[in-house]
Amino acid sequence: AYDIGYGGLDHVLASGEDVNILVLDTEVYSNTGGQTSKATPIGASAKFSVSGKRTPKKDLALQAITYGNVYVAQIAMGAKDAHSVRSIKEANDYPGPSLIIAYSHCGEHGYELGDGAEHQQLAVDSGYWPLYNFDPRKPAGKRFTLASKSPAIPLENYVYKEGRYTRVIKQNPEVAEHLLEEAKDQVAAKWLRIDILKQM
Repeated sequence: AYDIGYGGLDHVLASGEDVNILVLDTEVYSNTGGQTSKATPIGASAKFSVSGKRTPKKDLALQAITYGNVYVAQIAMGAKDAHSVRSIKEANDYPGPSLIIAYSHCGEHGYELGDGAEHQQLAVDSGYWPLYNFDPRKPAGKRFTLASKSPAIPLENYVYKEGRYTRVIKQNPEVAEHLLEEAKDQVAAKWLRIDILKQM
């Protein structure tokens, strides 16, 4: 959805047709053994970026929101299941294209998958994965709604619980520290964009 299939995804979103799309975002190419993709976040280790990805993650949700007529939600079932269920229902009821991006833990993240809900909660609490909805049916100024709070924990409390980030520390602590600072800047920029989106 972020990379090889993005042309098709964008075509469907631009069509205006009543199509519901659910992206299970593992942040890697899971079907090819965990290779780096445009969904891989900065600083994460994956195949072909073992020493940490140096570029930011593509913001698929923001790109879809720019159309103005696409229902968009970012969810994390393990962090807030009620928001996830409500978003899926709203997307289904929306008479046009809808896109839901769901945080999906993966074996390539480097932790026990039974702890996936805890990691989803940490991603939300750190501000890395904000929960929100963009509903074109609502009046201007109320289309974008935030379903999670501002960052409440340091980003490292989330990322350094996952092997995909700690591998980089073991390999090169100086690079890891630099990438963490860049990742923090990316989170801060994301929240500045959210402030702008709240006015939509």
